[in-house]
Parts: sequence; C-alpha cells; structure tokens
Amino acid sequence: MSSLKKVLKKKKYIKIKLKKITTNHLELKAKINGVKGRFILDTGASNSCVGLDLIDFFNLDAEESETKAAGAGATDMETQQSKNNELIIGDWQTKKCHLVLFNLVHVNTALTQHNADEVHGIIGADILEKGKAFIDYKKKLLYLKKPKK
Repeated sequence: MSSLKKVLKKKKYIKIKLKKITTNHLELKAKINGVKGRFILDTGASNSCVGLDLIDFFNLDAEESETKAAGAGATDMETQQSKNNELIIGDWQTKKCHLVLFNLVHVNTALTQHNADEVHGIIGADILEKGKAFIDYKKKLLYLKKPKK
C-alpha cells in the first residue's frame, strides 16, 4: 500500500512544516498580503483570525462586523473583518482569504504564561477546508491541496 506522503504528492498536495509549541498547539508561518507572521493552527476555530492591533501591519482593509467572537476563555468579543486578502502558507496560496479581526490579548497572554511566543493570529477550519487539509500529527506536517489555476 502506498504511503500517505506518496498519495498526497500524487494528488498535488503541498507539505507544510508545523512546530509543536509548549502549549501543545501546532504553529506555522504564513504571509498575509506579503507580510510574514506566526499563527496557531486551530481545527476548532471556524474562521482564520488576526489581532485587531495588526490591521496596518498586514495591510488589511478592515470593516465593521456584527459577528461576536468567542474562544479560549473569552466570549462576546467585538470583531471586524477583512476580505480578499492574499494568504501564503508554504507554497500554497489563496487571494480570497477572509479574516476575522479581534483582540488576541487573551490568546497571547495564555501562550506567554506557558513560555510560548505570542502569535499574530489563528489559521482556522475555513482555510483547512479550502485547502482540503490533511494533518500528520506524528510528523508535524500539514498538507494542503494545490489550488487549480
């Protein structure tokens, strides 16, 4: 039987390295609108997110949102949104990345209390679904299907 790696390569999946941090989260590097950042991979987050304080850093066009965010011990948080951003993870990319923007202080406080570095945001299920993702937890690899051109 073929290995998962061979099957995914044949099906045009791109391999992205993940790093396990002290909190047991998986972290990855990505670029938003050409700017590098550090992100937690979160299969339980419905949307990919960036900190509200990083709108200028990532060159985002932010607009008001009526959606309230919840997670990691915080609820009912005010949000903004930014549509049609370029997201590059390894050799995988999309120019239609919708981001939820909210205050990530509670997330970064929890990380630093466990001797982990702060992150710029979260890569959520929206991107994992768009990329038809497979996660190899043992080898700490994320596979995303190369988009059709």
